[in-house]
Amino acid sequence: MLKYIISTYLLLCCFIGYGQENKPKQALDSIKYKQTYGLRVGVDLSRPLKGFLTEGYSGLELVGDYRLNYKLYLAGELGNEQRDKQEDLYNFTTSGSYIKLGVDFNTYDNWYGEQNMIYFGGRYAFSTFNQTLNNYQIFDSNRYWSPDGFAEGSSEPIEFKSLNASWIEFVAGIKAELFARIYLSGSARMSFLLTNKNPENFKNLFIPGFNRVTDGARFGVGYNFTLSYLIPIYKKVKPPKKVTPKLQPK
Repeated sequence: MLKYIISTYLLLCCFIGYGQENKPKQALDSIKYKQTYGLRVGVDLSRPLKGFLTEGYSGLELVGDYRLNYKLYLAGELGNEQRDKQEDLYNFTTSGSYIKLGVDFNTYDNWYGEQNMIYFGGRYAFSTFNQTLNNYQIFDSNRYWSPDGFAEGSSEPIEFKSLNASWIEFVAGIKAELFARIYLSGSARMSFLLTNKNPENFKNLFIPGFNRVTDGARFGVGYNFTLSYLIPIYKKVKPPKKVTPKLQPK
C-alpha cells in the first residue's frame, strides 16, 4: 500500500508542476492579486474502493477545509465504517462513526490565484461504535478432544454497545487543482490512541476511523485520496513579498 501512496504523491506533484509552468509570469510588483478564501468540501475515494475490493468492509468519509490565511487551514473529516472480520478463533462485526478536527499548514508557495498544497497538519479524532462477537472457539493447547480444530465456544452473537475511542493524528499530504475549483488530494496519517473503552471480557479489534487495533500498541496508520470542490466565499489581497535590497560593496 505504501508504494501506491508514494505513486499518488508523485502524480499530484506533476499536476502542481504542470500548473505552475503554464501560469504567465507577470510583473507582480505593481499588481495586487486577490486570493480566494472559502470552504472546500469533498469525499474520500479510497473507502468506496476498499469496500469494493475487501469483503466485509463498507465506509464513507466526507472531508472539508476552510482557509484562515495564506498558509493555515481549518480541516476535518466525518465518516462511518463497518468491518466484518473472521479471525482464527472468532468472527466479529464493528460499526460506528467518527469525527476528526484540526489544522493543515501549507508549505507550498503558490502563484497568485492558486491554492495547491503540500501540507502538514494534525487532528483530534473521536469515534463511537458498537461491536458484535458473532461466534468464537476456545483455544486449548491440548488437542486430544479436538485434533482438527478448536473446541466450539459459542455461536450466539454477543453485542457490546456504546463503545468509544479517541486519538490524535499527524497528517502529511498534497492537494492539486485539476480543473477550476476541483482538487485531487492524497494524505498519509500516523495515529496515536489516547483513550479506548474496551467492552467487558473482550477487546476492541477495530475502531472506525482509526483502523485495526493490535495488542500492546497504540499506533495506527491510515490514508485517504479525496476529490473536493472549492466554494468561494470572499477574496482578500495578499501583499507582495518584501524584498530586502542587498548592500553593494564599495
